[in-house]
Amino acid sequence: MELEITSTTRRLEPLISRTLLWFMIAMMFANIGGNMYGALLPLYLKELGASVTQIGLFFTLSQIIPLALQILGGWVSDTLGRLRSVALGSLAGNLTYVGMILAPTWQFVLVGEAFSAMTRSLIGPSFSAFIAEQSSEKNRARVFGITDALFMIVGVVGPPLGGWLADVYGFRFMLAIAWAFYAVATIIRVNMARNAAKNGEGHPKKLTFSGLRQNLGTMFGLLASGGLVTWVLITDGVRDIAFALSGNLMPLYLETIGGMTYQQIGWLGSVFGICMMLVNVPAGWLADKKGERIGIVLGFLLEASAMGLFVITSGFWGYAITWALFGVGVGLMSPAYNSLISKAVPEKVRGTAFGLFSTSLGLVSLPSPWIGAQLWERASPRVPFLVTGAAALVSILPAWAKFRLPKDGSQPAVAGSQPSESSEK
Repeated sequence: MELEITSTTRRLEPLISRTLLWFMIAMMFANIGGNMYGALLPLYLKELGASVTQIGLFFTLSQIIPLALQILGGWVSDTLGRLRSVALGSLAGNLTYVGMILAPTWQFVLVGEAFSAMTRSLIGPSFSAFIAEQSSEKNRARVFGITDALFMIVGVVGPPLGGWLADVYGFRFMLAIAWAFYAVATIIRVNMARNAAKNGEGHPKKLTFSGLRQNLGTMFGLLASGGLVTWVLITDGVRDIAFALSGNLMPLYLETIGGMTYQQIGWLGSVFGICMMLVNVPAGWLADKKGERIGIVLGFLLEASAMGLFVITSGFWGYAITWALFGVGVGLMSPAYNSLISKAVPEKVRGTAFGLFSTSLGLVSLPSPWIGAQLWERASPRVPFLVTGAAALVSILPAWAKFRLPKDGSQPAVAGSQPSESSEK
């Protein structure tokens, strides 16, 4: 006979389960490696002979493969299970480092990025969907806040470690150390997937075209409804386009105009990570108690302010304040956005939803890195960042007006679909 769970016992239940904790440990190992080189990748391309325009072209081309795979990755996650999808993605992720380390020219780094795209497509949609399924709706934003805070340890450790190793030993040695971190994550993830299969968890189904068509039909119905999901896509799309204009140019700006070294750029990434980590948990509490749109609107405001400061400040401490504003802004938005999306779509298509959002946003922002590079060279290096700040500012009004869930906590209805099961666990 099962023991009755009292309200007191419920209050004592941890927000983070043991399974989710191991899931996050693996994510931290994997992304320490990714953060070691992520902020420095444009400088690695420059070292391999790429111009500013070619760097913009590189990041535009590197987005094409994820566009073809993100939806499929989300569907694989919904069908085979989150842990299996993550394990498959991790195996492909190891080849990313091989391609980057052995690349003789910047064009060959695209080979590594192709495998990275496969990895992100399989892991990205599963990440948020798995966290949502390890939480209840009443505490979901808090769980996202805690996991985001744990995840941002990588943003504190990775960038300065990568910057120091690249400065002292060179990029290829740094990439080899990053690969070692990723290999540890792969071992943990494969073991978790094996245990899930052994225990019959996830209830995997067969991958069929009809299943993919059904999932996509549900998602496109939500997107075309003109409701919350539609406005999340539009608003986040504007933001994604704007940040794709300037995001990959920031390291170049810091080095060529700001006079920062690789290590200083790495430390700026650490400032961002610390500030985001400090804000994530209270931001999750705020979203659970007062609604997701408050954190999102405040995040947009801080991102716009940070971009304005970025183009007028100078010196390490001036840029550190800018990165702190970015960290607080993203820290406020991240758990709120993830919670909002997970509540706005049926549980059975969460993986597809996160994959479709990534694909749709990537599609509209595809030419943005190249356009940003053109603005840099033809107008001014400051112009891409000013455009990004203006877009964040404009996004505040629709976010405040439209980012509201039904008062009864129900998910938006989709024409022609059956009511979905509750995501309460």
